[in-house]
Amino acid sequence: MHSLAVSWEGDHLRALDQTRLPFEENYLVLKSVDDYIRAISEMQVRGAPLIGIVAAYGVAQAALNGADADFSRFEGDVRQAIERLRASRPTAVNLFWVLARMEGVLRANPDRSPSELAQLLLAEAQAIHREQMEADSRIGELGASLIPEGSELITICNTGELATGGKGTAFSIIRQAHLQRELKQVWVPETRPRLQGRLTAWELTRERIPFRVIADTMVGWLFSQHRIAAAVVGADRIAANGDVANKIGTYQLAVLCARHGVSFIVAAPESTFDPDCPAGVDIPVEERDAEEVLRLGDVPVLPEGYPVWNPAFDVTPAELVSYYVSEAGIKHGVRAPREQKEEQ
Repeated sequence: MHSLAVSWEGDHLRALDQTRLPFEENYLVLKSVDDYIRAISEMQVRGAPLIGIVAAYGVAQAALNGADADFSRFEGDVRQAIERLRASRPTAVNLFWVLARMEGVLRANPDRSPSELAQLLLAEAQAIHREQMEADSRIGELGASLIPEGSELITICNTGELATGGKGTAFSIIRQAHLQRELKQVWVPETRPRLQGRLTAWELTRERIPFRVIADTMVGWLFSQHRIAAAVVGADRIAANGDVANKIGTYQLAVLCARHGVSFIVAAPESTFDPDCPAGVDIPVEERDAEEVLRLGDVPVLPEGYPVWNPAFDVTPAELVSYYVSEAGIKHGVRAPREQKEEQ
């Protein structure tokens, strides 16, 4: 399978290093489990669906690398790879769903040789990638129906091909809406501290969709000055009660949407819905290194040693969601959007 973000090259995975964008397009060659774990944990690849896809290929890579070993050692190496990949990022449920699926291939084929199992695991990883690409297209087609002609939209983080390995989730809706009825503008918050908004800007540039980048602190004033039709966001995990874990800053965006009567649309594949997680309070929220806040790239913005809190995600209560869009269809959320105020 091939996409802009990742492609399988016969015996290894080629992945676009997203930490170098938008200034440099540099590709990683992932040939060992350590390579895959580093790419995920250092956010060289990111986005819940893409993390899952890369982890699936990582399991297949471990199997291919150990295909000449005896069965006991082969199985041990593959299971160890699964556990190490499972620990690489804690919040995105796609990672755990994918690894359970790869583990299922091992359980279902106890009589196969290591080389046969390696090929089966690779085929499963490629199937997961292909299914995500198909889901992305369907999400875009469905979600575009919620966007009026000539709209101004706002998103957050990055939800395009760089996040999913397909057409994207929220980005797929934005892209399809622009193709069908030409958007006026997409507003792109920087999404500090990792600045994933620049990835969205890079993808919007490639699609020739009009956009403007803003600092995260400008979002409230934007809503008071522009008639925003909808916020379209992705998700890393959706609890059984509809609470949504997504990139930090999503919750405050949802609150502003509720205040201004703007639709808040969550786009995610079915694999992101976690029926085993009762509510948002049960979702583990990853806290990342203070250095991401203390520095902007290589440039210090605060003295070393200053205390920092750096949660990578927040949780939006279901009561603030207008719609959920997955490949299975559109589901109405608790908060139906009301008419925006005339002064907007």
